[in-house]
Amino acid sequence: MTAPLHLVPGGFDPAPGRPEQARELHAIARISHGPVPLDFDRLAAEFPAVRSGLALAGDADLELRLVCTGPEELRAVAAALQRAGAAKVRIDLVLRTLTPAPVTLRPVP
Repeated sequence: MTAPLHLVPGGFDPAPGRPEQARELHAIARISHGPVPLDFDRLAAEFPAVRSGLALAGDADLELRLVCTGPEELRAVAAALQRAGAAKVRIDLVLRTLTPAPVTLRPVP
């Protein structure tokens, strides 16, 4: 049996140790490397919007979770990824975060 999913407004938790300003725009960037792989640690240090990442096997090589102050910062990060050598950058906006509801155990009659 699986637990039902509930919508959680607000989205992601802030990263510890980062100065926090209003970050309302959540996005996922899926990146295909160019001839040279991108350096995740450098990207995360350079852009406060980069909150976490996943190395992938498949259509994309890297997935970044972004939390931006607005569309301008999102465009700036996407442009910087292109300049850093990404062959392809796909940005998807996060509409809602889904988390499973707690499972309630009921006694068996």
